[in-house]
Amino acid sequence: MSVVFILWLRELKKYLRSRAQIVASLGTPLMYLGVLGFGLGPVFRRAGEGSYLQFVAPGVIGMTVLFTAMFSGIAMLWDRQFGFLKETLVAPVPRVQIMMGRTLGGATVAVLQGLLIFGVTLVAGFRPTSVLAVILAFLIIALIALVFAALATAIGSSLKDMQGFQMVMNFLVMPLWFLSGALYPLQGLPAALAVLTRIDPLTYGIDGVRGILIGTAHFGVALDIAVLLGVGVLFVIAGAWRFSKIEV
Repeated sequence: MSVVFILWLRELKKYLRSRAQIVASLGTPLMYLGVLGFGLGPVFRRAGEGSYLQFVAPGVIGMTVLFTAMFSGIAMLWDRQFGFLKETLVAPVPRVQIMMGRTLGGATVAVLQGLLIFGVTLVAGFRPTSVLAVILAFLIIALIALVFAALATAIGSSLKDMQGFQMVMNFLVMPLWFLSGALYPLQGLPAALAVLTRIDPLTYGIDGVRGILIGTAHFGVALDIAVLLGVGVLFVIAGAWRFSKIEV
């Protein structure tokens, strides 16, 4: 059996067994949907932008996928601390296969978590344009998950303690989220903020998901997918390189 499949299956089993973690991870997305989705709804409508819940739901799904994928890097630090990573690295298999197995596992968990939040948004009142749109949107969501799971692998391979990863969450992940346009339209932004949103890869992911689910895309779905594919290749290469440098 391929080591990629074994490590992917291990990550999936860990996720399915952690029911408390699954429930707890719904807290922040529910807060954004409830507080912002309904609280800012009247303001958004008065501005002539329609339903804010329709607008923010793809952003909340993107946030969930981003956070879950990035936390797969913490799992690597745990495995390093308790010796499982060392046992894996000494196995007679190429390290790139180990890296891909972990990355695909983290991405799969992120997609499943995004699927859960999508179900919550439907209950809250979000309505996509069609069933086909949902299927296509989740292909982009899977690409988002792979991009940031690969980034998490690169970061997790470079760090040796949990404190360092907490700094990464505060100074990288949160800015990625807030600059992505998940909570506000990208039109008419100040010049400096517009530049920052354009260099944020999550911006293109959320824009693509939003464009497919509700038919409103700022950059165009084709450009969104092209940018995600390009960034994904770079992050996978970086993750494989950093993982190959881990000392046993």
